[in-house]
Amino acid sequence: MIEYLPRSKHHAELHLTQFGVEDCIPGHYFGPAVRNHFLLHYILSGEGIFEVEGKRYSLGKGQGFLISPDVITYYQADAVNPWSYCWFGFNGTLAELLLKQAGLTMASPILYYDRNDMIYQYLQLMIESGKCRKARETRLTGLLYLLLSDLVESGPLTLPNPKESLAEIYVEKVKDFIEINYAQKMTVEDIAQFIGLNRSYLCSLFKQRTNTSIQNYLIRYRINKACEMMENAELSIGDISRSVGYNDPLLFSKVFKKVKGVSPKHYRTTEAAAPIAFSGPGQKSSRI
Repeated sequence: MIEYLPRSKHHAELHLTQFGVEDCIPGHYFGPAVRNHFLLHYILSGEGIFEVEGKRYSLGKGQGFLISPDVITYYQADAVNPWSYCWFGFNGTLAELLLKQAGLTMASPILYYDRNDMIYQYLQLMIESGKCRKARETRLTGLLYLLLSDLVESGPLTLPNPKESLAEIYVEKVKDFIEINYAQKMTVEDIAQFIGLNRSYLCSLFKQRTNTSIQNYLIRYRINKACEMMENAELSIGDISRSVGYNDPLLFSKVFKKVKGVSPKHYRTTEAAAPIAFSGPGQKSSRI
């Protein structure tokens, strides 16, 4: 059984292209050939071989193999105990990243997953999604995310890149937290708890790496976001204030003036309201 799916127009990040299941006859093979999408096979029973980039893998139940786009591969069922497998074809801008998090890459294409029932359940739910009249594509995408999340959860522990120090990782986590939650009420202590480090240690580490404090980074990030919002004439100063984490407009104005040198109102009537000059095709615009 195989089902091919139309090209997704709404889920560019991740979408199924096909899925299926097959009880192979002895010696059944495919390839050598290339695919234009990711194709993940999971072995439900039996045995076979998978060949890629000069390497041969003998595989059985509870294992699988990843075929990456534009890579020549060959696979064949065992002559005595042929495999039965299911497969999921997919693509999208997030596909490679999610596979990498699950420990699956072109250089490491073998999957180890001992929960046959879960894989098969996802397959059955994908088949049953055919009953959906309006939201099948969205449901299939959700099931694919769930499947990959299980593989990530059960996959090998991802270690930090040796070229990237732990300090750099912590600093990036602080920045990410602020960029996602700047509109919420937060303290440096909240950030430290999220990162899982002592507040004083995290502050010292952040200052060493960025030459600014976490508090100052948060303030400037919020004010810069406020400046972007100033261009929307439908938003009042109070609306903007609350949207960047300041419930007190007076405090927001005080902080804004300290950072930008002018009041929010003055900034909006001068900087934010300035006309835009276009230098020409392919060139960045600038305010005049």
